[in-house]
Amino acid sequence: MLKQTSMLSARIPETLDMRLNALTEKTHRSKGYLVRKALEQYLEDAEDLADAIASYEEHLKSGKKGYSLEEMKERYGL
Repeated sequence: MLKQTSMLSARIPETLDMRLNALTEKTHRSKGYLVRKALEQYLEDAEDLADAIASYEEHLKSGKKGYSLEEMKERYGL
């Protein structure tokens, strides 16, 4: 079964295009493959960051006490 895909077009600086072309030569991968992998990684990181920020904001609103790294080290003898 074929996966459904969408077409995306983006303007990128010439220097970024040159780096992408150089990497396609080194890895023998297509531009599309490399851009897809980079976008997947970026989205994972951005989603993780958004989740972390939301959790932190929820913690702040809860009024619960937080502990510093130094406090935790002292508490557990590290």
